[in-house]
Amino acid sequence: MKKRVAGLLFLALLSFTFTACGNAAAPGASQARPSGETDGIDQKPDAEDVQEAPPKTVVVYFSCTGTTKRLAEYAAEVLNADLYEIVPEIPYTEEDLNYSDSSSRASREQNDPDVRPSISGTIENMEEYDTVLLAYPIWWGQAPRIISTFLESYDFTDKTVVPFCTSHSSGIGSSAVNLHGLCPDSVKWREGERFSSGTTKVDIEKWIDGIAV
Repeated sequence: MKKRVAGLLFLALLSFTFTACGNAAAPGASQARPSGETDGIDQKPDAEDVQEAPPKTVVVYFSCTGTTKRLAEYAAEVLNADLYEIVPEIPYTEEDLNYSDSSSRASREQNDPDVRPSISGTIENMEEYDTVLLAYPIWWGQAPRIISTFLESYDFTDKTVVPFCTSHSSGIGSSAVNLHGLCPDSVKWREGERFSSGTTKVDIEKWIDGIAV
């Protein structure tokens, strides 16, 4: 009886030994890894899996009375775009904007094409934007000189610029075309548009749909 028990124990021990050896990896054999685990080699995606980032748009505006600001906000909402206000380093007062006074600040600036009013603040990530909607009021038939300051402060190479303005009666006229020379030739200018103070968000949306920004 003792010999039989000893024999059974020996067979059990021998079976366990072979099973353990069978589970050990042979030299040079690969073992399964958790999903996503690699040998430290970067896995490059196929070309068709690489997607370009969607174009980014910013609506830039200059507004002293709030009319242009409201329409710029409409445009930003319609496009789900970023919004940036051009803030003059020295704010304009009501006296500065007196159209009937030839010696007012705005009158003097508009009569001198070389004037560049300083801007407070900058767009730090301007290079990320592909399209810029540029909104401004009409002053003496032209864009305020601070718009020239803005355009000369950044690199607009290969960007699309869409100007639009606000006025009581004057059209956009040559105000947009006169800005072209302040930017590189590679800038893609869209035809500008003039809006009145009574313009609604629906009006802005229709205009944007029409130009396919």
